[in-house]
Amino acid sequence: MDTILNTAKSWLTDFFDTATKNEVETLIANNTEELKDRFYKNMEFGTGGMRGVMGVGTNRINKYTLGKSTQGLSNYLKKVYGGETIQVVIAYDCRHNSDTLARTVAEVFSANGIKVFLFSELRTTPELSFAVRYLKCHAGIVLTASHNPPEYNGYKVYWTDGGQIVPPQDGEIIAEINGLGFEEINFKADESLIQLIDKEVDEAFITESVANGDFHAEGKDNFKIVFTSLHGTSITAIPEVLKRAGYQNVTIIEEQAKPDGNFPTVDSPNPEETEALSIAIKKAEEIGADMVVGTDPDSDRLGIAVRNLDGQMEILNGNQTMVLMTRFLLEKKKAKGFKGNEFIATTIVSTPMMEVMAKDYNVEFKTSLTGFKWIGKMIKDFPESYFIGGGEESFGYMVGDFVRDKDAVTSTLLACEIAAQAKANGSSFYKDLIDCYVDYGFYKEKLISITKKGMSGAEEIKQMLKDFKENPVVSVAGSKVKWIEDYNTGTAKNVLTGVEKAIEIPNSNVLIYETEDGTRIAARPSGTEPKVKFYISTNTTLDKGENFQKVSNILDTKIDQILSELKLS
Repeated sequence: MDTILNTAKSWLTDFFDTATKNEVETLIANNTEELKDRFYKNMEFGTGGMRGVMGVGTNRINKYTLGKSTQGLSNYLKKVYGGETIQVVIAYDCRHNSDTLARTVAEVFSANGIKVFLFSELRTTPELSFAVRYLKCHAGIVLTASHNPPEYNGYKVYWTDGGQIVPPQDGEIIAEINGLGFEEINFKADESLIQLIDKEVDEAFITESVANGDFHAEGKDNFKIVFTSLHGTSITAIPEVLKRAGYQNVTIIEEQAKPDGNFPTVDSPNPEETEALSIAIKKAEEIGADMVVGTDPDSDRLGIAVRNLDGQMEILNGNQTMVLMTRFLLEKKKAKGFKGNEFIATTIVSTPMMEVMAKDYNVEFKTSLTGFKWIGKMIKDFPESYFIGGGEESFGYMVGDFVRDKDAVTSTLLACEIAAQAKANGSSFYKDLIDCYVDYGFYKEKLISITKKGMSGAEEIKQMLKDFKENPVVSVAGSKVKWIEDYNTGTAKNVLTGVEKAIEIPNSNVLIYETEDGTRIAARPSGTEPKVKFYISTNTTLDKGENFQKVSNILDTKIDQILSELKLS
């Protein structure tokens, strides 16, 4: 506690503003537990950058923690690009303080002699990724906490290729930041180096989004869409993209169209959550719409709902959407002719069906750790290869490589193209998905997230993962465990034969069990939230579409059994 108290007292110097010092003094005097949580560690970079609760303290998002990160990044950029005129671009979302924090970040960059392009208003994360290369910048920043609760904000760093920072840059940047004291932050802005941007970049991004996502589907005039931005940034792009692609029957949920960091109409602005799309689904039922699309606050994730075999709106999970999007893109590429250098990509906790599909189309399949920065790295590391598309189970997808991060704007258009064409063909998005199950196997997944907040919560998560590793699962739903993949050590072991092999991707705190029948159970801590996540994947064959519901029920029963065995239900 003495260390925490001393850290807190270091925020009482004249460098810090009066309001900050007053709050720290109040915490020291009256709230020991809150003081601990705010000062027991520094904000860290995870799979999605730096993200956390806003407020005073080293373990909070505020002008000083972001200022320190920006100062460290400025120092690093000048080391790497010392002989160049360094440029960065900054965007921000709808969250509380995002605009003022973005301005602070811009001022610190400018104080260090770095040219800043700052979006004049909130914009989507995919547009920021696009803007890095469009404006020939050395780095990009977006102020966002994605789908986290209202009290959160965050800071994601992008590199010259438009992708998020990856090794070795991330470690080198973090070391630069950690070597600084707060008093080393230069807040003295050079306004001549800050340039506001908007329409020119908007137009370029929207044009590219339509070019990559519009496949001239039939039946657009007869296709009804309900769209909600969930109070976030996608309202600045998706309606225009859909309009330019020829979709006229788009109903926007007006009560959720205004950007609002309180997210007043939802419990969580996360399209992974059923409740988040409830208002849009209700509207879709009222007007007989074919599809519902909702995006998270920074518009990198999308959730969709389509009509199932009973004609009812059903929300699809990220794996289901990813599979159908990828197959559609593969079919389009196949029609033009494969050149032999194409690849698709996903993550180690996403559906194995992606690999089965890649083999069927004879294209390369690449897999990565969780986080789209790794998929962006693939594109950068293999410039001779052609990236068709790829995604992850957490409702993110990327179409082509003009954006190097999850892109709900272009993915929304792609989803509409698939569904409109399917309807014109006498099928549906849902029926086309069932066709995938018949062709590649019926894969069904389930995600369990367990939240553990605060300092004690971090220890609980650490212990849960340790127990999961030190008490190995022997069998799952009657099938023997065959492989144990330990990404911490970078080894995969066949426990039935004793054979070991190296895992050819970076080490990470992930453990995966795979059984003889292909069932997979993965466990990992979230990189952006105080959660531990368990991913369950089951599969079987589906001989024909007519048996879909029967086989689906069998897999549901199996998943329930697994949850019970693992004490996760």
